[in-house]
Amino acid sequence: METAGLTSLTVGGGCAAKYSAARLEELLRGFVPAEAEDLLVGLDPADDAAVYRLDDERALVFTVDFFPPLVDDPRLFGRIAATNALNDVFAMGGTPLLALSIAAFPEELPTETVAAVFAGADEQVRAAGAILAGGHTIRDAEPKYGLAVVGTVHPDGIWVKSGARPGDAVFLTKPLGTGLVLASKGDAEEAARWMTTLNDRAAEVLRSFSPHAVTDVTGFGLFGHTHETAERSGVRIVLEAALFPALAGALEAARAGTRTGGDPRNREFAPVEADGVPEELLALGYDAQTAGGLLVTLPADKALSLEAEFQRQDLFLARIGSVEEGEGVVVR
Repeated sequence: METAGLTSLTVGGGCAAKYSAARLEELLRGFVPAEAEDLLVGLDPADDAAVYRLDDERALVFTVDFFPPLVDDPRLFGRIAATNALNDVFAMGGTPLLALSIAAFPEELPTETVAAVFAGADEQVRAAGAILAGGHTIRDAEPKYGLAVVGTVHPDGIWVKSGARPGDAVFLTKPLGTGLVLASKGDAEEAARWMTTLNDRAAEVLRSFSPHAVTDVTGFGLFGHTHETAERSGVRIVLEAALFPALAGALEAARAGTRTGGDPRNREFAPVEADGVPEELLALGYDAQTAGGLLVTLPADKALSLEAEFQRQDLFLARIGSVEEGEGVVVR
């Protein structure tokens, strides 16, 4: 245990360890949440976080996210796990306030290793302008770490994934391929940089453009989260595969046959129309992302202004598709 890397203690790390989206939908289908006038976002439909209205000016955003290690460096693991949880608040248009650790570690793991995970998480929470104020830790043979995060948002400023409208343009604020790059055991420096990039600056720019639909791309992959947005918005989303932004090495890994455990589950959950699209681009679209970017739809006539503002602030943005009348997801 003194020398073992964290990933050697897991069967699957990061957001690829998420429960199957199809099974999750089945489990929650019969669940009836408590009726509450001030529960603005709950399970009907579900989104990236729950939102509860306090008064006319304030609502609480609450989320929880944790997973097994996907890297061996404990401090980096803590930073990635924290970023992934914090980004759910940004995806709702909110600002994080407070976080609590959710931790499960083998007792035999060196204390300094666990401390490094906590330190990495604390670094990211502070960077997001919030406070890591405690948490809960249990013994477990497989390490797991994440956060419960509470933030605030104006009740009229909540972003949901169910608001996409025909005529919208579709954008992505980070490149794809974290799962493919990590699974291929190649150079993961670029992937690590993006997985520790908070979505706060991108969200701040988007706020002034009043996007119609926003979600963050994580374990269900680009196609899974696009499928949710299309289905809940009652629209068809058309994605242009040639415009998908990819991390260095991701497409090469896909061509070589690399896939993560999330790939078959995501394909089952989110079938797409994709005649003639190369398999490596489909693999990129189904790849389970960890701490991925924001998937955004907004009126096409705002697209050029949005692109200019992201460029002015030296932020990543890729226009990858459009929203039409109809249903489902089409990949061209």
